[in-house]
Parts: sequence; structure tokens; C-alpha cells
Amino acid sequence: MSVYLDHAATTPLRPQARDAWLRASETVGNPSSIHGGGQAARRVLEDARERLAATLGCEPIEVVFTSGGTEAINLALKGLWWSRPPGTAAVVLPDGEHHATSDTVGWLHTHEKAEVRSVPLQPTGRIDQAAFAAALPGAAVATALVANNEVGTLNDAGALAAAAAAAGVPLHLDAVGAFGHVGVDFARWRGAATGATGLCAMSVSAHKVGGPVGVGALVVSRHANPTALLHGGGQQRALRSGTQDAAGAAAFAVAAECAVAELSEESARLSALRDRLVRGIRQIVPDAQLLGDERQRLPGNAHLLFPGVSGETLLFLLDQHGIAVSTGSACQAGVPEPSHVVLALGRSEDEARSVIRLTLGRTSTDADVDALLAALPDAHARAAASGARARERS
Repeated sequence: MSVYLDHAATTPLRPQARDAWLRASETVGNPSSIHGGGQAARRVLEDARERLAATLGCEPIEVVFTSGGTEAINLALKGLWWSRPPGTAAVVLPDGEHHATSDTVGWLHTHEKAEVRSVPLQPTGRIDQAAFAAALPGAAVATALVANNEVGTLNDAGALAAAAAAAGVPLHLDAVGAFGHVGVDFARWRGAATGATGLCAMSVSAHKVGGPVGVGALVVSRHANPTALLHGGGQQRALRSGTQDAAGAAAFAVAAECAVAELSEESARLSALRDRLVRGIRQIVPDAQLLGDERQRLPGNAHLLFPGVSGETLLFLLDQHGIAVSTGSACQAGVPEPSHVVLALGRSEDEARSVIRLTLGRTSTDADVDALLAALPDAHARAAASGARARERS
């Protein structure tokens, strides 16, 4: 693949993270063993926990390593639900959440009889704060994205956390797509909340910031005690059992440090590159529409609607030019369904099938933007012609 514009799905492994993994993997021992080798592995693991915590604005004891963002989200939502106070039975779920969240809540609804309180999105993709606050009283748990993973719109995480604290409801924030691209600070967002309410959990994933696939973390407030998903050793505060991946943790910590260190400079660079990309697309396809908030969005995200064109067809035609893009979350790849996020913006089903997501990352260059703009006229013309033929047949 010559041009990669799908960094939101996964971004290339950082050399520093690869080197950290290789170094850590040379330490032979189970971190739970008491012999010298085990204790050496434990030092690698706990050093990584401390370093990652520093990038997340939390205490090391609050970092629970997982197999990725999906496990972290499941642990947060199911764990907080199972440990809920008596008499609470509702989950507050904004529209347009990642499928790792909405499918977990769907499971709770089907198997645990959870009441689901939906919260609408504004046309920009931002969670309606007033509706969110109104849905909170008496809920067992609430959840929200820090940044929408499809359209890139940023939410006011601090305000959502404050509303949850005021209502006495535990909140989980999905920061998987935001971490490393915008400032993330668990302690600041938690604010003066006390006990097991307000911001209690926050999920992140290594491969979104240049770490390895298969490593993630859930930040769990020291005041919260979600019920564990996995049992058999209780290695991490009895919240997660299983042999801990010291090398993966080390690589994640290094990748996170690199991402946070370059965040300000890289955010400005990617925002400028994204804006040039969007301007170029609009010159080629004047009716193309940028979805999400124009300014308050992830710096590398450009989510565009091409009226009358199948996003899936456009994706395949760009792929023939050696350019990788997506039509939405990678978790839905290969499933020709309309984007549930675009539907949540109040758009039609046809419009929700006519989008592509272009996401830039640290390896993106002006040459990548030039390549996309060079390939787009042919790809869009062919996709538009295909769409016209399809409408004639219907």
C-alpha cells in the first residue's frame, strides 16, 4: 500500500515501541513469579504502568492492562453494571458510540435486562450535554466518547464527567480514538468527584498511538470496584486475571510517551494537512460535505459525504490507485451497512452509505495528500457513474 490514510483504524508501529518490546521480551519470567527472573519482569511491567499513568493523568494503581480497547470497554461497562447500587437499572448511551460500546450495552440489555437511555447527537456529532445530564438521574452507569471515532468531533469530557458526578452516576469515557491526538487527563476530568461516582473508568488502546496491536488499558479510579470479567489469579487489583504482558506494556508506555511529547506540534501539522486535503477535495467535488464539527475535531480526521456515490465503491476504486481509506470504524469493515454515526447525525440512509473517512497520522505527508487528490477525479467519476446505473436499475 503506497498511501495509507486509515490511521484511525490502526497506525504504524513506532520504532521506539518496537525496540522497547524487543528489550523487554529478553527478560524471561512471569511477573507474578517470586524468583529473580519473575521480579525482573515485574519491574519492567510496573515501570511501564507508571510511565503510562503519567501520560493519562492518573495514578499507576489505576492502570489495568488489557488486550485492547474492546476488552477495556467491556470491563468498564459490564463491571460497573454488575457492581451497581441496588435499585439502578439504566445505562446512559449516547447515539453514535463505537460498536465496542453499543454492542456491549446491547448485550446488557438482552441478557441483564438493562434499561438503555439513549442520548441524541447534535448535527455536528457532539453529544447533547443537556440531554446527557437529563438522562443521568438514577442510572447505573453512563458512557461517552471523548472524540467520535468516525466523524472526529470532540466532546467536552470534563463537562460530561461533572454532570455524572452531580447525578451520582459512575461514568466511563472511551478515549481510544482521542488519546495521543488531543489532551487526555483522567484526574482533571474526574475533578473533585469522590467515591465510586463521576468519572470512574477510561479506556485506551496501544495500536492507536503507535504501540502494538493486542495491548490496551482501562484506567479505573481507585475508588471504584467494577466486577471482574476474567477470574483466575486476580493479578490486577482483582479486576483482571491472567499473566501480564510486560513487553506489550513497555511498548505501549513508550508509544504513549512519544505521542504525548509530540502532541502539540503534530496536532498543528496534521490539522493543516487535513485542511489542505479537504480544500482539495471540495475543489474536485464541489458538493462533497465535511461531516462533524469543522474545527473542534480530531486533527487528522476528514470524514466526507459524497452525494450520490457509494462510499464502499469509492473506497475500492481508491484502493486500486494504492490509497487506503475507510468508510467508518474498522470494526465494521466488510459489512455493507450504512454508518450508524451518520444516521445519528440526522442524515438519510443513502447519505450514510455515501461517506468515506480519511485519517492522517504521524507518517502522513503532503505527498500522500497529493496522491489522494490526483486519484480522486477518476475514482469519483467512476463511482458516480456506478451509482447512476444502480439508480436507473432500481
